[in-house]
Amino acid sequence: MSLVGSLKGDMPQQVRSLYRQLLRQGEQFSAYNFREYAKRRTRDAFRENMSIQDPRKVQELVQKGLKELQVMKRQTVIGQFYQLDRLVVEGGISGKDTAKDGEVVRQKEQGWN
Repeated sequence: MSLVGSLKGDMPQQVRSLYRQLLRQGEQFSAYNFREYAKRRTRDAFRENMSIQDPRKVQELVQKGLKELQVMKRQTVIGQFYQLDRLVVEGGISGKDTAKDGEVVRQKEQGWN
């Protein structure tokens, strides 16, 4: 079974479709670092291979990209089970907001003391 069958249109259209799907799937990661890495890696990989004209090589790269897309889909589902607090760069506040006046209350680190 060919993975390319899931993409419609001629090869350039399939490549664009795969690119968009990879970027969209990368946005589904709950962890900021994974989201940013997925976007950066997708863009870099497509830029790196944009000058390739050999149809067989393009076909191989599309197959590889579709396999990567499947891995990303699995990882985003798994990542949703292990949600972490948002990072400061995402607009999150570290600590727990439990005070009545809206103050950030820091959680005590668990230790031996």
